[in-house]
Amino acid sequence: MDETMNRLPMLCAGLLLSGAAAAQTLADPTQPPPESRLLPATQTDVPVYQGPRLQSVLIGSRGREVAVIDGQTVRKGEKFHGATLVQVNKNSVVLQNGRSRQVLTLFPEEAKKAAH
Repeated sequence: MDETMNRLPMLCAGLLLSGAAAAQTLADPTQPPPESRLLPATQTDVPVYQGPRLQSVLIGSRGREVAVIDGQTVRKGEKFHGATLVQVNKNSVVLQNGRSRQVLTLFPEEAKKAAH
């Protein structure tokens, strides 16, 4: 019985240490998954800023024409980063800066697919 009593503290210490080791292998649930840290396979997978993004269009019954571009509400005739909103359509708007005109569409990916 004496031998059993001598082994009991060692057995308890071993169990405690094995429990602590198991707890260290648990993943932190607040961290992003490991695959999110992987680099994109090609450069085409990297998102690239391609200028202002049209987010919404409102054409009112009383002639009011408004666009939301990069979170900013712009009325027809107003300026957005130096360019004037000159045209508002159902799915697109036209910004003009001097002689330069830029067409923004609500669904740019669909417009690219239709062009090909």
